[in-house]
Amino acid sequence: MRSLAAAMAFTLAVAAGAAAETVGDAERGVDVFRKCSACHQVGKSAINRVGPHLNGVFGRTAGTVERFKYSKHMQRASADGLVWTYETLDAFLENPKSMVSATRMNFQGLKKAQDRADVLAYLRRFSDNPRDIPESEPTLRLDDPNLDPAVLTLEGDPDYGEYLSSECTTCHQADGSNQGIPPITNWPHENFVVAMHAYKQQLRPHPVMRMVAGRLSDEEIAALAAYFGGLE
Repeated sequence: MRSLAAAMAFTLAVAAGAAAETVGDAERGVDVFRKCSACHQVGKSAINRVGPHLNGVFGRTAGTVERFKYSKHMQRASADGLVWTYETLDAFLENPKSMVSATRMNFQGLKKAQDRADVLAYLRRFSDNPRDIPESEPTLRLDDPNLDPAVLTLEGDPDYGEYLSSECTTCHQADGSNQGIPPITNWPHENFVVAMHAYKQQLRPHPVMRMVAGRLSDEEIAALAAYFGGLE
């Protein structure tokens, strides 16, 4: 039985490794990473530049590279418990503001899923213990729910948003002041909607926001975006 179990484990490991190779091409990821290299370094001699170095990024809590000055919003994401896994890195690379609304990372994102898979497969080489990282993370891509582009074009009813806003304003200040909790007034519509759906899909880590967003429909999120976006 032990021999059979060992054989099965070996077979599964080989199959997972083969699947990983078909999803993320690390060699092609070298080329994709050139889009990142103006700000980030990776490898033996990597140092912090405009952005932090990316050695050992998988499994690392966001905002924790030593001697790098992070934005307040990245510090909040770190305090909320954001950890760089395949899923969170993939979402961040596709649209940085989906994870950290006011990130200083001035990058439009990698819109092609294969580009993201390839660069993540490349970065995996520089993890502390790459052999210990399950093949489903970071190399294999999970079937995360996608945000339908039509959701971003929903025209929300600000009056309905005001009706719904009481739960939000138990923490966030309607006058836009920052009292340890980030303001949400005057947000661009798309930023608000993307952030709420990131919580709803459990890409952002804050447990209360996950719970609140999880109860909201697409129309209700659009209504809240319209209301808070119109507050002065």
